[in-house]
Formats: sequence, structure tokens, C-alpha cells
Amino acid sequence: MAKFLVTYHGASPPRNEEEKQQAMAAFMAWVSQVGSALVDPGAPLGSSAVVSSDGLVDGVAEGPAGGYSILEADDLAAVAELLRDDPFVGRGGALQVSQAVSPG
Repeated sequence: MAKFLVTYHGASPPRNEEEKQQAMAAFMAWVSQVGSALVDPGAPLGSSAVVSSDGLVDGVAEGPAGGYSILEADDLAAVAELLRDDPFVGRGGALQVSQAVSPG
């Protein structure tokens, strides 16, 4: 099976503690739903920077990522099926999916 990096983009953050708790409960329900296909549930991301030929610079590369997960599946279609019910999408976010490629 292949591994896929999922980065979370664009959803509005919870506005208060109640919304934060609801978002976390919805995420944990999704985690239970996808089971062992979720290799690493990831974490929210904080500040970031870009490393380019100019060195380390402030900013983002093609839009900020708000978090990540790593899923394992046979192919991109299978990952899309696993992500169909991810509550982040229901909050207006988008998920970028990239297949991890073994070096060499």
C-alpha cells in the first residue's frame, strides 16, 4: 500500500471553546471511521516559512497548510473515499492529497 500526505487548507478556525470541542469530536469520529488506514493523525500546524534558493524566508508556499495527516491506501481513489467524510471539508476547508514516493 502507498502512503498519502493530506494537508488541510482554508477552513475557518473554531471561534470559541464549544466550537473547538465540536470540531475535535467530529474529527475523532472520522478517525474511528477510517481506522488503521490513518497511519498518523497528524497535528495542527503553527507558523511556517519557506526554504528556497534564497534561503529561509517568511511566508507560505502556494497557500498555508493548517494541519496534516498521513493515510495508507491502495491508490488515490481509495484515499478520496476515506476522506469523503472528513469533517474539515464540511467546515469549508479543502484537502490537498499527495502520494509519498520512496526515494531512490
